[in-house]
Amino acid sequence: MNKVRRRAILIPLLIVVLLGLWMSWAAGSIMMRGHASAVAPARPPARDLTIRTSDGLTLAATYRPGSRAGAPAVLLLHGVDASRGALAANAEWLSKQGYATLTIDFRGHGGSSMAQRSFGLNEGEDARAAFDWLKRAQRSAPVAIIGISLGGAASLIGERGPVPADALILQAVYPDIRHAIHNRIASRLTALPAYLLEPLLSYQSRLRFGVWPDRMSPRDAVARYSGPVMVIGGIEDRSTPPEETRSIYAAATGKRALWLVPHGDHPVVCGLETGEYRRRVLAFLRAAIGEPTGG
Repeated sequence: MNKVRRRAILIPLLIVVLLGLWMSWAAGSIMMRGHASAVAPARPPARDLTIRTSDGLTLAATYRPGSRAGAPAVLLLHGVDASRGALAANAEWLSKQGYATLTIDFRGHGGSSMAQRSFGLNEGEDARAAFDWLKRAQRSAPVAIIGISLGGAASLIGERGPVPADALILQAVYPDIRHAIHNRIASRLTALPAYLLEPLLSYQSRLRFGVWPDRMSPRDAVARYSGPVMVIGGIEDRSTPPEETRSIYAAATGKRALWLVPHGDHPVVCGLETGEYRRRVLAFLRAAIGEPTGG
């Protein structure tokens, strides 16, 4: 009788566990699936182009020239579910300040190859390919990166480590993948489901990408980058709370700056185009990579 009762309990429990694992795997597959989107064609003097990655993917990109050949440049990297179109206004503004700019669509986004998304891990190859292209185009002039959320992670946690940019602006970047997933679940549901579901999603990284979750940590990676870093976050950002932004700032080892935007959740911080934002970014770039109009 005890065996019958035990089976009556264990079998439904096993079914629930297996169903939960299957549902979490399905949810992870949806999160990582690529989605194409249209991007408006570039208007001269900007031009659209494609860049090949080291693992054979094709990235859609837009280049805007600077004030002179060999001007310092800025690579702008978008967040998840966005495209280079989301960065067009700031890229055009920077070009008018004299900086050459390059924007790309990450793999699984926009007009690029529809590969699986990986929260910045494999996108690191996209960031490096774009950086190398821009460095060559600008005759080895200084190149800074503005990495927004996914874009900031990609500039740091790729297989070859941080991209060797001359300066980094990390905007709304998660400290590690476990916090990123937990916060996004909690902001949509509550803290309890987040604590239960986060490990089921985070630890899929071992099966999907061949790495444990702790390998996917921009906070750890920024400690291995020695150049100047500007860290931007939001006081009201629920996906990357201010204490997590401060932890990335604290981990930076070179010259660093921190700005916490007083208002707006994660999408607002990712999409900043305000006068105050541009003033701070321009001051940082001028100090870090120089005046674009200089001799």
